[in-house]
Amino acid sequence: MELLERTTDIPDPLTPYLAVDRSRPRHECWVTGHMVAGLDGTAAINGRVGALSTAPDQVLFRRMRQIADVVLVGAETIRREGYAPIQLPDDVQAHRRAQGRSSNPPVVVVSRSLDLDWSGRVFTEASPDARTHVLTCATADPDRLAEAERAATVIVAGHSSVEPEAAMQALADRGHRVVLCEGGPRWLGELVAADRLDELLLSVSPLMGGDLLPVSVAPPGAGIAQFELKSTLVEDHTLFLRYEAARTVGGAARTEDGTA
Repeated sequence: MELLERTTDIPDPLTPYLAVDRSRPRHECWVTGHMVAGLDGTAAINGRVGALSTAPDQVLFRRMRQIADVVLVGAETIRREGYAPIQLPDDVQAHRRAQGRSSNPPVVVVSRSLDLDWSGRVFTEASPDARTHVLTCATADPDRLAEAERAATVIVAGHSSVEPEAAMQALADRGHRVVLCEGGPRWLGELVAADRLDELLLSVSPLMGGDLLPVSVAPPGAGIAQFELKSTLVEDHTLFLRYEAARTVGGAARTEDGTA
């Protein structure tokens, strides 16, 4: 056991995150989840994630988007949080263009039902080079599908639901190598169950008493996924944890006693 202490000041809190090598994903593309939770594990207050976020977390949340080729968000989070297109600082946009990337990462909305407000800013204000994408399934309502195609770039990934493996393959096929997932808990749980979460950035906010909703909701029959703690940061009273999916032996994560 090791005692974690406040020992070294970091001028730029983004530096440790930018140093991570995300060029070798375990599967189709590197998937990073970025979530915030209260001390009691709650993931929202009165239905909103933003109410949990402290000032240091809000800064890191916005800045982490520069690592992403796309920002992946579940439909319920889009509806509740009022998403707009991602707008990075001018110097970050210039750096991304110099790397051959889009100035800003497109938002990708995951929705089986396509019950979305197509007049929302995330659709109407997206620039042509970062048009909002929608991941849906083959059995989506045809009328809603036609409406979605007028407002966004539609990707079908699955038959009766959006399948994480197919969704990540579709994004990788379009050249998106780093996917940043900002929620919600149910979609994050689907990614974990499909072994598609490479990295989890978890901000622990010094609050308790929020909604009865955890950071991740596993689908029925999902197994246990193991992660390894890679770094910790603290600012004011907010704790920032970075995990990566546990190393595997013969394709299966191992427990301490060596069993799969």
